[in-house]
Order: sequence, then C-alpha cells, then structure tokens
Amino acid sequence: MREYGPLQLSLAIGLLLSIPAAGRAESPKRPSTAAQSQAGTPAEQLGRIEAWAAFTYSEKSGKVCYLAGQPAKSQPPGAKRKRPVAMVTHRPGERAANVVSFIEGYSLQEGSDVSLDIDGTKFDLFTKGDTAWARTAELDKAIVEAMTKGKQAVVKGTPAKGPVTTDTYSLAGFAQAMALIDKACDVKR
Repeated sequence: MREYGPLQLSLAIGLLLSIPAAGRAESPKRPSTAAQSQAGTPAEQLGRIEAWAAFTYSEKSGKVCYLAGQPAKSQPPGAKRKRPVAMVTHRPGERAANVVSFIEGYSLQEGSDVSLDIDGTKFDLFTKGDTAWARTAELDKAIVEAMTKGKQAVVKGTPAKGPVTTDTYSLAGFAQAMALIDKACDVKR
C-alpha cells in the first residue's frame, strides 16, 4: 500500500472530500478538481496529532474544516486498493457538522453496508462508490462522540470484487484534531 506524506494526503483528501446532504436522502456529492480549484487556496493544515491531521479550506458556500486519518493496520495484506482514509467534516455554510466518512480505496459492493466498531460500540454505514457514511446527522454525532472517547475504530467493508477488508484506526489524537476543526469552523460541542 502506498503511504502519503502530509501534503499529498491534504491534496488527495481535498479532492476526495465527500459530504452527503444533511438529511441523507440525496446521494453524496464530490467536488471535482475544477470545483476545488475554483474554491480558492488549497487546504491549509491546522495541525497533526498522532494519526490524525486537521485541515481547512474555503469554497463558495464558505469555510470547510475536516480531519483525516489513515488506518494503523489493514487486512488482508496485499489487497488491491488505494490507501483508506477516515474523515470528519464541518461545513458551517451548509449547516453540516460532524459528517463522518470512510473512503475505502476500492469500489464497495452495491447495496452493502460497512460496519464500524468503536471499542465495542457498533454502527452500520451506508455506501456509495468507494465511500461509507452515517445515515443521519444524529448518527454522525454519536460516531464522533464515540471516536473522541475511544481507543480504536475497526471498519469492515465488502468490495465489489475480492475479500472483505478490515481497517483498524488508532484514535490517539482524534479528540485533539476534532478540537482544531471545531475551533476553526466555530462548531460548539
């Protein structure tokens, strides 16, 4: 699997950033490279704490703040996929906060759910393309709360082809990275 440096991760995540609508009734949207560059400057890194990095950038609807992390371990070894990324995003201009997404690095099996286990607390996420999201804003908030207090998150996804994958994320530094994006986008806990 390819490892990304902070700059590459920032640019890749900025281009891959996916946020479903607040009600989750619509399909998620993904800004194109052109939309990203029309938004202005590239993402600015707010900080890096343990396995998590916090960023901000501006687009037409206003400021966007997000954190991103990569798994400490992925199974099975050698699976054909891009490096997975976990993200939490705030878009105050769209009244969206705590939007959780997991970019799996491969096309997920159509209609499948991704399972998320945070220290024994389990969540099911819906999928589209290569990304998994919480079904509601309330579930996003519960996941963020669990991740803030937790030690590890385990994500299991089913690819369109190939074996089930398991990604294990360390949550060390997650709470501090959340505090950075909360402050940058003026999100109150």
